[in-house]
This record gives sequence, C-alpha cells and structure tokens, in this order.
Amino acid sequence: MAKNKHKRFAENETFSHLFQPSAQEMFEGDFHLKGKWNSFFFKNDNPIILEVGCGKGDYTTALAEKNPNKNYIGIDIKGPRLWTGSKIAHEKGMKNVAFIRNKVEFLNSFFKKGELSEIWITFPDPQRKKLKKRLTSARFLQIYSNILKTNGAINLKTDSVLMHEFTKRIVELNNLETIFSTDNLYSLDIDNELTQIKTYYEKKFLEQGMNITYLKFSTRNKTEFINPEHESKME
Repeated sequence: MAKNKHKRFAENETFSHLFQPSAQEMFEGDFHLKGKWNSFFFKNDNPIILEVGCGKGDYTTALAEKNPNKNYIGIDIKGPRLWTGSKIAHEKGMKNVAFIRNKVEFLNSFFKKGELSEIWITFPDPQRKKLKKRLTSARFLQIYSNILKTNGAINLKTDSVLMHEFTKRIVELNNLETIFSTDNLYSLDIDNELTQIKTYYEKKFLEQGMNITYLKFSTRNKTEFINPEHESKME
C-alpha cells in the first residue's frame, strides 16, 4: 500500500492539470492563477464549477466529460485520492479539468471574487461532533459566497440525514434561496447528471439501500452567516 501511495505521489508531479502549492507558497501570497483560470489555464470564457472535497475526482471528471462547454476544478487535501481523477483527465486528454491539492479553507487564495459559477459538495464527512468543520457551516459559506457569482449555486449531495438537515436549517436561518431540495433523490423521476453520475461512495451507499439527499441553494453574495445555536438529534 505504501509503495503504491509513493508511486501515485510521484506520478501526481507529472500531471500538468494538478496543482500542489506548498505551505510556503500559500504563506507568501495568492496562487498565481487566481482570477486567471479562464484566460491562462482553460483559455476560454466558459463557466467554472468547483467540487469541494472531491476525493478521487471521479465526479469532477464525469461532470467535465458530460459538459465540455464548462470548466471543472476539484479540490482535496489527499494526494493519493486526487491521483485517480488526475489520471483519468490525463489519459483522456481532457482540457476542461483541473485539480488542486490543498485545504478548502484557502479557497480565497485560489479564486477571486465572483470567479466561480457553481460549487458541488458531494458526500462530505458530516463531522457529527464538529459543527464548524462541516463544509456547509457558516465559515465555509462565507468563503463560497465570496468566490461565487451573484447568481451562483451550491449543490450538496449526501447520504447523511444530519448533513442534509443541518444545511437546510442554515439556509433557512440565513434567509438563503433554496432552489431545489429532496430527501430521496432516486425516488424522483429525474434523468440527468444528478442521477446518471455517481461517485465512488454514492454507489456504495445505494448498494446498501441508503437514501441519497440533494439540496441546491444560492447565497446571493451574502457576506455574513450564522450557524444554528443548537443541534437536533437526526442520526
């Protein structure tokens, strides 16, 4: 396993669409492509969609393959995971995909205000005991809102009732716009990328008979957010 991990780390260094800035680089200033992803990297004016905590990057690459008129970027802190998506993009010669190995907390260093059209959060750790670490908590929504366009949307797809209900509460508490919401995605008659594209984890959850929830909402460039004061028991 360790040998395989080292091999993947080494191969990651060869992928031109995988960016792995060091802690020192991040300390010294913003990433060199901030505000320039369209002009310098993708070389087009197509919308940029970000997947937060993209894991293996299989959802990012699947979306990019299905929508060649859009640009996709996945961010995750785990290099061996990112190898999978990076390898797929490399072997297929995909020009509308990029990956970033870094923490979600540093997104403002990678993207300028209003640079993104949409954000996807797929099957994140619900952080049952650490509300502030949830990827839809107030501090993260503030980051997303800054880098999203005014009409940009956030998509949350998860098997976690806790995560789904928590996000619904924070959307309501902060008077955000709910665009779509369901607590059982596959019970609906939907035949598009929402149901056609499945992450590695989603396939496992579906095999176990678990419901997949989906929530789409907009922050409309709101600058301040608050978390719910109390948690209800959901899982």
